[in-house]
Amino acid sequence: MSRDVASIARTLGGELVEGARNGGTPVDEVVGLDDFSVVGHPSYATLVVVPARRLREALGATDDRAAALRQAVLVTHGGGAATRRAVQAAGMTAIVSAEPADELLAPTLTALLAVDQAAEDRAVTSAMKVLTLAARRGGVSGVVAELAHRIDGWAVLLDRHGQVITTAGAGGLHIQDAIAVALDRPVRVRHRGLQVHAVGAGEDLSARLIVSSRTEASSRARELGSQTAALLDLLLRTDDPTRTERLGRAVMVDALLAGGDAAADLLRKWGVHETTLTAFVLTARSAAVEVERLVSHWLDELGAAHILTADRNTVTGFLRDDQVDAIGDRAEAYSSALFLGLGLPAPVDALARSAAEARLAVEAARAEGRRVVRYRSIPTVQYVIDRLSDGDALRLGHLLDPLRDADGRHGELTETLRVYLAENGAWGVTAERLGVHRQTLTGRIHRVEELTGLSMADADDRASAWLALRALGRPGA
Repeated sequence: MSRDVASIARTLGGELVEGARNGGTPVDEVVGLDDFSVVGHPSYATLVVVPARRLREALGATDDRAAALRQAVLVTHGGGAATRRAVQAAGMTAIVSAEPADELLAPTLTALLAVDQAAEDRAVTSAMKVLTLAARRGGVSGVVAELAHRIDGWAVLLDRHGQVITTAGAGGLHIQDAIAVALDRPVRVRHRGLQVHAVGAGEDLSARLIVSSRTEASSRARELGSQTAALLDLLLRTDDPTRTERLGRAVMVDALLAGGDAAADLLRKWGVHETTLTAFVLTARSAAVEVERLVSHWLDELGAAHILTADRNTVTGFLRDDQVDAIGDRAEAYSSALFLGLGLPAPVDALARSAAEARLAVEAARAEGRRVVRYRSIPTVQYVIDRLSDGDALRLGHLLDPLRDADGRHGELTETLRVYLAENGAWGVTAERLGVHRQTLTGRIHRVEELTGLSMADADDRASAWLALRALGRPGA
């Protein structure tokens, strides 16, 4: 709920005396002194209405309720400095209000919380409508991604054995914590307040949904998580054609990238009889834009085959050469910022080079803030890269060898550097694209500087790093 102790105090025009509870603690219920026995949830505050004449009795309680009262928030009318000192001496939290009178305190507080709960219910209902729409469009992955956005946090969906089904937000960085909490393993978890929601029940348990909201205690996140688990239970027990279709297209695109006669035969079975195709890569600045759905709509308008695959809201695919301009025009005219990279036409049995060119072009589009970039129009850097021999490109790429992992492969640090440079050193945008906290990003960039000896504050060093990255990604390298 959005009401916390401090907001209640302000609404009543009273003074907050903090004890075990602070002003930011959310409130979940209000009871009279005679009806109070225990705080319902340790993360929430219970308001205990105490008539002024009985305040001394509440502060001096020595029975079993004394400890419980220290975890609650007393609300009383009237009193001055002596009342505040008495509350502080008892180690309790209290709101000492000027208005309303004793007999109106409980009805007033009940009405405040009822209005607040109604607003929360409307917010949850509205969010579930969007999550249901996400289920229709994006299946399980779409629902989990939308949930993470709605709770301003991250989510991990595990199967009954603790294997990852999908993640969203920064969930990919916290899988071990999610597994530990879901399976009740006796290990230290870095994040407090992780919520675990069973998808299914008892022997019918099909998965576990673990969510984390940036708000330390969020009833909305808990309610959304619970209802989302029910929606996921339905999805996981129903054949998901969107997931099957995506998997099939991903496998087919991988076959096209492998090239050879098998790729040409596959395209013919797909109903594509052109001898050359042009690769494209499309992504958006905002995660709110459903890129895959958008480009699928464009292809439907053109009557074109859906030769594409999506990964993290970035779509890679192939177009007939005569459809390239039409897709470029749509990307230029779209209301939100899109970035489209276009490769050169390539034979259908050798499309990998065009795909690599499209990836380079879309990175250039991001770096330059242009909507559409064609590989053939990339100036200077690509001109240099194209004219390097394989040996020279290898030597240039050696600049980044210190960033290789234990297996000798370029991984997290290299990708962090690539995105950081592509986003012109914009910390916020880079952190969002990588799905990490800005502090984590800062630590990685400092580590890159230590290992390579380059300074991201130096223009020549940034240029050198970018050339090395482009050499590593050169088609055929």
